[in-house]
Amino acid sequence: MKFRHTLAASCALIPVALLSTPAFAQSTGSSDFDGEIVVTGSISRDVAGIQIPDSPKAKVVVDSELIQRQRPGQSINEIINLVPGVSFTNNDPWGSSGGNFTIRGFDSSRISQTFDGIPLNDSGNYAIYTNQQVDPELVQTINVNLGSTDVDSPTAAAVGGTVNINTLTPSEELGAMMSASYGNIIADGAGDRPYYRVFGLVQTGEFTPWGTRAWFSASTTNNVAAFANYGKIRKQQYNGKIYQPIGDNGDFISIAGHYNENRNNFGGSPLRANAITGEKDGRFYDIGNPATGGGFPCSLSETSTVNTCGTEFERRYNPSNTGNVRWQSRFTLTDRLTLSFDGAWQTVKANGGGTTDAFESAFTRTNTANGLTFTGTGNYGGKFYFGRDLNGDGVLGKVTLLSPSQTNTNRWVAIANLVYDINDTNRVRLSYSYDRARHRQTGAAGFLSANGEPTDVFSINDPVLDVNGNVLQKRDRLSFATLHQVAGEYRGEFLEEKLIVQLGLRAPFFKRDLNNYCFTSSTGGSSGAFVECAPADQIADYQEVFPYAYNATTGKPSGAALPQSRTLKYDKLLPNVGAVYKITPDLSFAASYTKNLSVPSTDALYSAFFFPANDPSSERTAETSNSFDAGFRFQTSKVQAALTGWYSKYSNRLVTSYDIDGNGTDTNLGPVEKYGVDASIAYQPIEQISLYVFGSYLKSKIERDAITSGCAASSDIARANLCYIQDGVAYLRTSGKRERNAPEFLLGGRAQGNFGDFTLGVQAKYTGSRFMNDINGVVQEVPKLGGATGTDLIAPGAKFKGYTVVDLDIRYSLASAGLEHSYVQLNVSNLFDKFYIGSFSGSLDGLASSSGAFVNFGSPRAISASFVLGF
Repeated sequence: MKFRHTLAASCALIPVALLSTPAFAQSTGSSDFDGEIVVTGSISRDVAGIQIPDSPKAKVVVDSELIQRQRPGQSINEIINLVPGVSFTNNDPWGSSGGNFTIRGFDSSRISQTFDGIPLNDSGNYAIYTNQQVDPELVQTINVNLGSTDVDSPTAAAVGGTVNINTLTPSEELGAMMSASYGNIIADGAGDRPYYRVFGLVQTGEFTPWGTRAWFSASTTNNVAAFANYGKIRKQQYNGKIYQPIGDNGDFISIAGHYNENRNNFGGSPLRANAITGEKDGRFYDIGNPATGGGFPCSLSETSTVNTCGTEFERRYNPSNTGNVRWQSRFTLTDRLTLSFDGAWQTVKANGGGTTDAFESAFTRTNTANGLTFTGTGNYGGKFYFGRDLNGDGVLGKVTLLSPSQTNTNRWVAIANLVYDINDTNRVRLSYSYDRARHRQTGAAGFLSANGEPTDVFSINDPVLDVNGNVLQKRDRLSFATLHQVAGEYRGEFLEEKLIVQLGLRAPFFKRDLNNYCFTSSTGGSSGAFVECAPADQIADYQEVFPYAYNATTGKPSGAALPQSRTLKYDKLLPNVGAVYKITPDLSFAASYTKNLSVPSTDALYSAFFFPANDPSSERTAETSNSFDAGFRFQTSKVQAALTGWYSKYSNRLVTSYDIDGNGTDTNLGPVEKYGVDASIAYQPIEQISLYVFGSYLKSKIERDAITSGCAASSDIARANLCYIQDGVAYLRTSGKRERNAPEFLLGGRAQGNFGDFTLGVQAKYTGSRFMNDINGVVQEVPKLGGATGTDLIAPGAKFKGYTVVDLDIRYSLASAGLEHSYVQLNVSNLFDKFYIGSFSGSLDGLASSSGAFVNFGSPRAISASFVLGF
């Protein structure tokens, strides 16, 4: 297109060091098609570190200027908390413990997060693990699509938006940088909770006659738990990229690698009273009850009567080894035809979960219907039965074992785009995307040491065997998630380039090959609650005693459905259109429409195995939506501003809740309506001062009451008039209610001043109140039952208060001391030590009084100092 040719010509006049390399879309092909050549770059039009691309879709780009002002090592998702519509709650000040992430009220399972164009979401439940992201020093830009995705994006569930992390292109010059950070929590009652981080980067510069260049980096992070008196986070990461330019027209080949290793304890706590009252007292606490053998330090019971040593939530581990190899490339085939190809291989080894009281005896159960009895080993009713003495005390009783949910994933991704320039103002592209993930989910038990610590955080490495030498599992699945997607898109410029039109159509073909090696015994619960896992040599015996039967008249199954395999397919044509009209050179109007599809997660699909494969009850419907955006943008060298209104209508709105072990349960809320407004203004009146403000309003409305299992008059939900029974069916009063964890208002801003060698930045973010469940229950007083005088305090949910967090960053440049690329930076997060609720376990109708409800308190005030040496 004309813009591309002009860009190439102008870049020749600009020193390479001044070029930014934005990728305003997911893949190399999408970036190129939208008018930005990922390799050669363009002159940055950012203001205060924010860019608003002149695209039909609502997009915001955060560049390295703003990224590097945040705390070194911080989570990428915390950094984009400054984007309108985005809400992230960090579980610790350092970005090491994860957190809760939403865009326009959609949780992370409905947001596609990509790394140089490659999807990072879990292939089973689509979750984003925010503590496993790339080191921020390596990030050039972060592109946030609000409520849409590109036509070639290989995503199964991105109805809430996309986040693309674009890493640095290797420099042409030899260089290096090192960063060392120390920090601590400085809040009343915190004690000493240190944080250490070291990061190093080497740029090779051009080292071959063909201009090959590369960079390599490594980092290590260590900190203790933010609130409990127990827990550590240890993280190490290694990255590298080799870049080979081809000619002088933007063609290139890039190969990059990433490896991240986390060893961290769970954080947070059961839902405590101060989570609702907002009182700070008690947020720093000691774990466990020494009277029952718990707490730390402690000693594991040596008899067959277990104690609580090692069983506390905070003593659970969430270890992960994640890595990927990424390929990006672009080739000019003719003066009008361009081919791009991106690919990746990813691997994940991770688990989460706690301990279990396992039986050393065999399992025995009688089927009263046929009088037969099964005796054997395995995992039944969520408990292990090993049939042998595990602790050597000569008694077959109970022992405490590690019992995590293990996941191993290998994933292959490929995205190819063929772009043809019809002329200078019209271009088309054809794309093909492929995504295949082998997702292995198991649940073997592991031993604990005498002090309650796991002998190996990965129990899969050395699992506990039963009396016959079998590895017992609490779940045992093998899934293949495959996507073939073809797409086409047209982009044209009209009315002397004042009008830009994009017309796209993507056709995804999803296939889920599911293999469950355990019996399915019910339809709901966590991943260990609706299966019975017998060793392979006992499957026939168990099935004989508990044969499966299905009553077609009542629609109810009984017994245990055999281990089995199923293949499910989902496909749909998804239009993706938009336009931009330039009212003036600086002011434009943009509008877009996107149809989205979200495929059910594997947990939801496996729960259907209790029903026959050909029965309607086994069907799990995909979520579909229609999303509209329209707004104005104003862009000059001093101002970047946008005002966007949006509306989305959903059919079969799928939402996922997680229990304290991280097991997911999906709920179909039926039709849901969502709409809102996003706005932002970045203004730089003079070179030394930059200002940025943003805000969002979000309205979500569930349109029908959800069916539930019952509405007992004595329950908290019934006493709050949040359920009812009609024609023998129980309903929850969800109609007209707001979706859980969706703040109504998000407001914030940042001011930065440059005063010679000193730079001072202050930023603030207000997050509105959020409901814990979809019935919008709150803690309240109601009359006592039976006409008794007085009131009772009930908790059919909770409404967590809104909060404002202020952060401060100060940088002192060492350029005047002869170190041009070096500085010292001080970061203070939560400057006024605001106490608030961060992430929490939300659900359809979860009670605040439930033992499974938990919260992560918002990060307390913390300070860190970093010395950055570059040359």
